[in-house]
Amino acid sequence: MAVSGSSYLLIFAAEIGDKSQLVCMILAAKYRALPVMFGSVLAFMLLNTLAVTFGLAIASWVPEALMTAIVAILFAIFGIHALRVEDEPDDDNVEIKKGHSIVITTFLLITVAEFGDKTQLAVVALSSTSIPVAVWIGSTVALITTSALGIWAGRTVLQRIPITFIHRISGVIFILLSLFAAYNAYMALQ
Repeated sequence: MAVSGSSYLLIFAAEIGDKSQLVCMILAAKYRALPVMFGSVLAFMLLNTLAVTFGLAIASWVPEALMTAIVAILFAIFGIHALRVEDEPDDDNVEIKKGHSIVITTFLLITVAEFGDKTQLAVVALSSTSIPVAVWIGSTVALITTSALGIWAGRTVLQRIPITFIHRISGVIFILLSLFAAYNAYMALQ
């Protein structure tokens, strides 16, 4: 339960204002919310399954202390990157050809946008040092939650809170988690 909760909080914070949430906002502004939501859920289930599987494979090859140190470094990099984000231009125009299913379009756009993204790498790292099923549950629910926020409330929130501020909050969280992982790596070497 604790692993799912911490995975949820980390991925939720990292994903707020990210590409996939913006994709959901744009698509939901043009199309019905339910197909957009369904497509995003399918994409995140696939992506997190791949990430957890990869993280589990890495865990069997890499010693725990080294993996925890790598997690600390990755989280520090994500945190620094999030703190350095400048205001992003709002020219995310999504072209959708007529006749395509909104579910398939959403699935493909999110799969491409998130493949290798910081949240997927975070899921890989978390699942290599924690209970993989719990990481999958927490991270998938977090990504579904952020998609729902993007679809139903994201437009309103982003008009009142600058996206740069949200990125900076997630940057601070990543850096704190990096320090915690570095401490765990140090303790594993003792």
